[in-house]
Amino acid sequence: MSVDLTNLIFSNEEAARRHFESIRWPNGPACPHCGVVNEATELKGEAHRAGLWKCRACEQQFSAMIGTVMESSHIPMTKWALAFHLMAASKKGVSAHQLMRTLGLGSYRSAWFLAHRVREAMADRDPEPLGGKGKTVEIDETFIGKPDQTFVSGKGWQGRRGTATKRKVLTMVERGGRAVSVKVEDLTVQALKTVIGKHVVLDSTLNTDEAQFYKPIGKKFADHQAVNHGDGEYARGETTTNTVEGFFGIFKRGMKGVYQHCGEFHLQAYLDEFDFRYSNRIGLGIDDTERAHRAIKGASGKRLTYRSPRSAQQAHSA
Repeated sequence: MSVDLTNLIFSNEEAARRHFESIRWPNGPACPHCGVVNEATELKGEAHRAGLWKCRACEQQFSAMIGTVMESSHIPMTKWALAFHLMAASKKGVSAHQLMRTLGLGSYRSAWFLAHRVREAMADRDPEPLGGKGKTVEIDETFIGKPDQTFVSGKGWQGRRGTATKRKVLTMVERGGRAVSVKVEDLTVQALKTVIGKHVVLDSTLNTDEAQFYKPIGKKFADHQAVNHGDGEYARGETTTNTVEGFFGIFKRGMKGVYQHCGEFHLQAYLDEFDFRYSNRIGLGIDDTERAHRAIKGASGKRLTYRSPRSAQQAHSA
């Protein structure tokens, strides 16, 4: 993780505000009310709060925070800037407790909500499809959470074992490119066919494991190759799922070692966070600073309220 803490955007409110304005408005202030660009006057003086603009076209007032995940927040802009940079630069994420301590926030609740707002900024609601002619997309599924069991005194853990009651995740990774992860309700052919068909171009080559539900889906694509993990096969020439399994390795280390607890309601938010960092990684020429800038750009046009963070937003679902 690389964050230059001497940068004024982390200690000076004016510098932080200008930082957010320059990223959101590269062509001049854009009015969120009427959409007119570079036709606003910055209001100054004791009668106005810092960073307030007035549109000359519609005469409405606005700031760079209006119409973003930061709207109505009372957290200083310097702390927002550091939060974006920390979450963008930390490969396995940053816990709300760590954010609370590092940013000097007054409560865990504030840190938790701030983190979810940053995740919302990182989320790509309508990602470009993966793959294409001559490209390979690796697909695999994993399970998150504990089996639906209860500890009974004298009898130990009782209830269902295995993966039946765990949360199911499907991840698609374009080799040398981006990742898209989706929380799915089940692993039936019809359910996966809908998700994969939405996010992967049909003239792609699919690489999966030997799971039977991938076979009828693979017939719709240019080519489908599978490795048989049951027989100890993990690579056969160019056929492998090592890339997507590497993604799962980072995701699970983050979920177990950093976040530890994740309710089903918020799982897609965490998947979006890990997708964002993977799809904007250093291997694609995107460093920590540029990654943070992209997250801030993603904050525009989104809102999140504390009562229902990400409520009813089934990101990437069919």
